[in-house]
Amino acid sequence: MLAIDYNLKQSIRKAFGEELLELGGKNSKIVALDADLSGSTQTSLFAKVYPERFFDVGIAEQDLITTALGLSLEGFIPFAATFAVFATGRAYDQIRNSISYQKSNVKIIGAHGGITVGEDGASHQALEDLSLMRTIPNMTVISPGDCEQTRQAVRFAASYNGPVYIRLSRMSVPNVFDSSYQFDIKKAVILKEGSDLSLIASGDILSEAVKAAEIIEKNGFSVEIINVPVIKPLDCETILKSVNKTKLAVTVENHSIIGGLGSAVCECLSETAPHRVLRIGVNDCFGQSGTPDKLLEFYGLDSVSIAKKVIELKR
Repeated sequence: MLAIDYNLKQSIRKAFGEELLELGGKNSKIVALDADLSGSTQTSLFAKVYPERFFDVGIAEQDLITTALGLSLEGFIPFAATFAVFATGRAYDQIRNSISYQKSNVKIIGAHGGITVGEDGASHQALEDLSLMRTIPNMTVISPGDCEQTRQAVRFAASYNGPVYIRLSRMSVPNVFDSSYQFDIKKAVILKEGSDLSLIASGDILSEAVKAAEIIEKNGFSVEIINVPVIKPLDCETILKSVNKTKLAVTVENHSIIGGLGSAVCECLSETAPHRVLRIGVNDCFGQSGTPDKLLEFYGLDSVSIAKKVIELKR
């Protein structure tokens, strides 16, 4: 099994802020925008060093996206950040018609995705953002699972010419990858090979899925673990190869089971080689206020709950 220190956790959003700052020092065309949440999204790191390339539009997410569009048309590479629920909800029309329709070179950073926003509750917990973004043509959708993957995803976004949505977490997470990891927009990552089921996970819940796999294996089942950092374009080939072998796909995501990773995997399998899929996520309901750990447990997204569901299905 993977060697992960579950007690050593680091902030994904801070990794984003640090990487954006580093990229800003290498490329003067990179600019950052925020909607009055720069301390939370960590664009404040960029703002302190490059104030002339930082734009806080206030609590006006539609302006955030439209201003980013204007900057991209002038040759800049804008990273527009705010909470995922506001970026994808309040500014959906601007993203669809102004950014994606024109294939504009805008990078949208949806911070605080999923129920792990915690005490802010349902109004701030984006459980639909991946679904919204992956249905828009021309949009690349990335949900990194730890800090190293986040840094490399941001680097990719800066070098890629076109719209990108990157979903970040408020919750600090253990490191799954080290500096030897290489982000590939076209490939999922097989973290461990197995024969009885394919455990497919993305986003900040990746380490919980890995921990769940350890519990499942102690109960006698061989688990193949696949990390899918790129929800769109989906690496269907890797998923198909794995599930054709194991005959069971289990998807795990900090998102509604409708429209996100689970739906993407179901679409992939149903068109080619249908096999059983167990989708583990938030079951078509809103979130609520609570600590991230308590919310993961309540919604069945902690490692013990994930493992229990899989073991019951296999038995």
